[in-house]
Amino acid sequence: MASPHLMNTYKKLPVAFARGEGAWLWDTEGKRYLDALAGIAVSGLGHAHPKLVKAIAEQAGRIIHTSNLVEIPEQDALADKLCAISGMDNVFFCNSGAEANECAIKIARLHAHQRGIQNPQIIVMERAWHGRTLATLAATGSRKAQAGFEPLVTGFIRVPYNDLDAIRQVAEHSGNVVAVLAEVLQGEGGITGARVDYLQGLRALCDTRQWLLMIDEVQSGIGRTGKWFCYQHAGIVPDVLPLAKGLGSGVPIGACLARGVAAQVFKPGNHGTTFGGGPLVSVAALTTLQVMEEEGLLDNAAKVGGVIQAGLRDALKGLAGVKDIRGQGLMLGVELDRPCGDLVGMALAAGLLTNVTQDNVIRLLPPLIFTPAQGEKLVELLSGVIKTFLAEAKA
Repeated sequence: MASPHLMNTYKKLPVAFARGEGAWLWDTEGKRYLDALAGIAVSGLGHAHPKLVKAIAEQAGRIIHTSNLVEIPEQDALADKLCAISGMDNVFFCNSGAEANECAIKIARLHAHQRGIQNPQIIVMERAWHGRTLATLAATGSRKAQAGFEPLVTGFIRVPYNDLDAIRQVAEHSGNVVAVLAEVLQGEGGITGARVDYLQGLRALCDTRQWLLMIDEVQSGIGRTGKWFCYQHAGIVPDVLPLAKGLGSGVPIGACLARGVAAQVFKPGNHGTTFGGGPLVSVAALTTLQVMEEEGLLDNAAKVGGVIQAGLRDALKGLAGVKDIRGQGLMLGVELDRPCGDLVGMALAAGLLTNVTQDNVIRLLPPLIFTPAQGEKLVELLSGVIKTFLAEAKA
């Protein structure tokens, strides 16, 4: 039972996990569960990966924290690696995805003021999710999350997702737009992906208008969709790139990458953090990236994601109540025609840890180490739960 001294901010599942190994979790009673959530796209290497455990333990034995007032060699190495795989120029390290998006927003605003634009506006999307801080909450497209926290931070213009004409219309009527902030694959928004032509058109429009293209890959980045970053499927490169979640395999780290003019905006004193990019978290992230390369986890995400999608399509074919099965790599969603929050508890009882977003989309974010056999097991468990749920709802 959760402590009464915890703030009431989560409606928690009635389970506590005592240990994990690979893609499996064991609760405090010894029951085993297949993890199809990975700590919400965080534990890409699964649980207790020996190389990660060893690297963290050894670094903890050397030094955990120094501060950003001094050089941190591990942070330097991580910055070099991230820029090499992303096509970006430099990095600010922080502690979470919301902080990474805050950094992106500050880059856009400061860049605007440096250009003489006094009331800069950032275009954001319907059903977007960028965080719960005051600025990122205003950028987020969830009225449910925003309610009660007014007045919201101003400076955002919201448009429909995947609609380039809507952005063009904003461009014609507002001379203060300085950036576009968007997810390539919306996670909290229901596993909804952007079209390749939309992303390429967005890149071209931002170039023409001298706007910053800011791509939030907090959930979709670090190999989850079969490439290091989801925008790479469209052959584009953003100007600003917020990251977090899977970067540290469970150790809290966020990053905001920038290139071109965006990489030159900040000067000493413009932004900062106490904990961001310390030795311990930098080693965890470096080890995560190294293991992903050594074990071919990008290709594995694409392969096993295909196994799961194909398996679910076959198992649920023609089933009334199933509207869509979509996603990329190991970031997948099953949309039903009704709210299905109760299905999470049913899956837990069946030994499967999963999640529901947008009320009616079952969200699957397995560890990147998932095997084809585990993908098939996920299909078996989830399809059975969905069929039971829909049958009970019908009855």
